[in-house]
This record gives sequence, C-alpha cells and structure tokens, in this order.
Amino acid sequence: MTQKIKITDIAQASGVSIATVSLVLNNRPGISQDTRTRVLDICEELGYQLSNSMARAGRLETLGMIVKAESDVLPQANPFYSQVMAGIEQACRRGGINLLYATLPVDENNHPTQIPVLFGNKNLDGLLMVGAFWDELIQTVSDQKSPPIVLVDGYSNTESFDMVVSDNFRASYQMVEYLLAKGHRHIALAGGEADAYPSLRDRRNGYLRALKEHDINDIYLCEFNINKTKGHSEIAEFLKSTPQVTAIFGINDQVALDVSRVAQMMGKHIPGELSIVGYDDTYLAVNAHPPLTTIRVDTVAMGRAAVQMLAFRIENPEAARMTLTIHPTLVERYSVTQL
Repeated sequence: MTQKIKITDIAQASGVSIATVSLVLNNRPGISQDTRTRVLDICEELGYQLSNSMARAGRLETLGMIVKAESDVLPQANPFYSQVMAGIEQACRRGGINLLYATLPVDENNHPTQIPVLFGNKNLDGLLMVGAFWDELIQTVSDQKSPPIVLVDGYSNTESFDMVVSDNFRASYQMVEYLLAKGHRHIALAGGEADAYPSLRDRRNGYLRALKEHDINDIYLCEFNINKTKGHSEIAEFLKSTPQVTAIFGINDQVALDVSRVAQMMGKHIPGELSIVGYDDTYLAVNAHPPLTTIRVDTVAMGRAAVQMLAFRIENPEAARMTLTIHPTLVERYSVTQL
C-alpha cells in the first residue's frame, strides 16, 4: 500500500512550518501567495489528496452572481443590469469559470428583503453582488467562511469589500456643463431623491455641484422614488409649475423617456421647446424619439472587470481593498437644442 502523506511530510518538503501548511490547506489568510503556491505544488507532487475546497484555494473556478430584483421585474429585463450580467457571463465563458446565478429581492430603497440560498453555497470560490447594499440583513448570515466578495454597482457602509462602480458624480457634472454650453440656464433634474441609492445620489450631487460652480442659482428638482413609481403625475405637475425650464436631466434613460412622453402629451416639442437628456445609454436611448443625448456607462466592461477583480482577490487575499471606477462618456444625439 502507498504510504499515507502527512502534513509533516508537506512541511518538510516545502521548507515551511506545520502551522503554515495547515493555514494553506484551510485557505486561511496571513500566508504570502508564493508560499501558498509552493505548498500546493508540493501537495500535488507528493500526491496529497486535497478536499474540493482546498484544491480550489487560490483559483476562481466557481463563481456566484447575485443580482438585485425589484418587485416582479427580473434583472434580465433591466436595461442596465442585463448588460452587467452579460459582461460577467462573457468573462466566465472565456475563463472557463462555472457561473451560478440567483436574484436578490430588494425593497424600494434597494435593501435586501431576503437572502438567496446561493449565498450559503460552500462550493463557491467567490461571489459577485450586483446592484444592492451590503446591509445588516446580509451581514447576519455572513461569517468568516464566506468566499471573497466583490460589489458591482453595489455599496456598503463598511470598507470591507472590493467594488466596481461608475463615476456618477463626474459624469453628471459633465452633462450639466454640456447643457450650459448649449445656452441653457434653467436646468432641472428629474427622478431620485436626496436619500436615493448611492449611484443616483451621486448623479444628483453632480448636478447640484455643477450649477453651483457655474454660479447658477436656479435649482429645479422633480423628485420621486423611481423604484416605486414612473413619476408621470409628478412630472406633469412639475412641467406645469416650471414653464421657465428649458432642459431636463433624467436621472436615468427611463426617467428621461418618461419626461419626454409626458411633455409631448402636453403638446411640447422635443427638443424645440424642451431639451431632455438621460443617463446610462441603454437601448432605450437610441430608440427614443428623438434619440436621446445621454451618458454612456460601459456596463459590459463593468461586469468583465468584476470577474477579474474577484480572481485577483482570490489569488491575493492579503492585498489592499480596491475600488475600480468606470469613467462614463457623453453621447450626443438629437434631444437637445442650442439656445
């Protein structure tokens, strides 16, 4: 019979302590990647049989993707998150990574209302949380044995996670500057609230900062919770009460198109009487009438980058936490007129 390989044999062959071997085999932090790799290589040379979790240590083979789901709308129907998911799927397909998927039900403020079973799957090497807060409910079911996690257009009150986000503040600021350059001085923001989801709040703050820094004192906010309502009544009332407004910035493309529909139903010509811009550059923008000037976020790249960041985290568990920021670009179409 073949002699059974012991941890002491691995320690001696790799030139490290028994404690170090134990930490490596249990995928614990505190070990350099070079040492981790050397110990695992010795295990393979000696024929030491690793458990599934040990064999995967340091490699991304099975990934969990948990995407927020609002009400009864599946993420695949969301023009923003469907593209993020496509980027994740592309990266997994190219890298030969197994991909498991679940939805995360959220309330009107994007906080989880229940946790999918996938979250506790012990076969996962890593987890991507797409579009939701890491809040107290998730924290209560999390423990030190959870796999590495990357938040994708997701946020947390702690600094414990790697993140892939968009530079919403700067892009929103840029859009207001564009409208100012077109001669508009009465510019409104539609959708979102002061306590909205962080990405939307950053867009709101970018709008406010741009007006302030360009000495524009007139601020027009048509506020409503975009997860609760399309805001048609709020938009109609706003348009009636602010005839001086010449341009409206929708907090996303859907809001911008809702503004356009309501305005046209009220007899306003777009963009002759009212210029409208959006954010995200989803398929809705190019198919609008007229086609919508908007901010393009490379959502597919966001998804691909998230997989790469997760792979890096698994290979380098002790590396400093990172935030990768995607920089959006302005796409000019036909929904804005020069004053």
